[in-house]
Amino acid sequence: MHRFAGKRVAVVMGGLSAEREVSLNTGAGVHAALRENKWDTVAIDWKAGESLAQRLEDAGADVVWNALHGTYGEDGAVQGLCSCLRIPCTGSGILASALAMDKVMSKRIFESNNIPTPRWRVLPHDGPADGSDASTLAERKLPIVIKPANEGSSVGVSLVEDAAQLAPAIASARQFHGPVIVEDYIAGTEVFVGILNDRVIGSVEVRPATKFYDYEAKYKRTDTKYLLPPEIPADVLARCEQHALASYRALGCSGHARPDIRITPAGEVFVLEVNTLPGMTATSLLPKIAKRAGMDYATLCEEILASAT
Repeated sequence: MHRFAGKRVAVVMGGLSAEREVSLNTGAGVHAALRENKWDTVAIDWKAGESLAQRLEDAGADVVWNALHGTYGEDGAVQGLCSCLRIPCTGSGILASALAMDKVMSKRIFESNNIPTPRWRVLPHDGPADGSDASTLAERKLPIVIKPANEGSSVGVSLVEDAAQLAPAIASARQFHGPVIVEDYIAGTEVFVGILNDRVIGSVEVRPATKFYDYEAKYKRTDTKYLLPPEIPADVLARCEQHALASYRALGCSGHARPDIRITPAGEVFVLEVNTLPGMTATSLLPKIAKRAGMDYATLCEEILASAT
């Protein structure tokens, strides 16, 4: 019997971050799947100006299925609220969520655990709004990736291949939460690893039609190719999954997560980041990985629910 059988499940979605629309899609999918399997669920679209604590109390929530993405949902804030309310919540705990969401802290932890990650540096959030401090990157070999250090879903991310693109890319990243991270671009193969309860359940190779797997390629285009399993040598895939699980453990993650990996043509593996609340939309990667592992979408939702703490 499921450990939350007979309990009311609040699927919390929407939220206050730049990833609100993606979260609404994730939440709608999870809510529909749980209801189809006869769960007592309530959908909570958390909007600015509302008290989430009050919404949860009014809903009579016994457990939270956290379908939020980005700031205030994925960064330990809601996890802390649920802990204070003594309501179990899906996903990683407070500290692991905060560390994984903060790309600067993630990088430091990866490096301290000998987990390979692309070379990087930080620009302050309060730097020039027009990105005119791009001159500090003059010696940096291009291409590079510039992105907000505290957002996900490729929000505010730019692939810079020409020096003229530096200032606009920095300015774009500064529109979002937190400092700006500048990272070497690793040309090659992009692989995403699905983890559930401290175990790798599979991986997917993503081949976008464009050069970069950006927000549009993730959520709007229909010509992105998903290869399950990845078409890479078995030893390289094993190394990908080994580093992915090591990064999950180094950050102290629990429940479900999806590390993002880049592989050079020579077979070098680099961990970019760990997503502690990966998307669960119709085009999301974790459900694709789970399906190949023999787990349908509704079962995945229930397995994630069972991991709530």
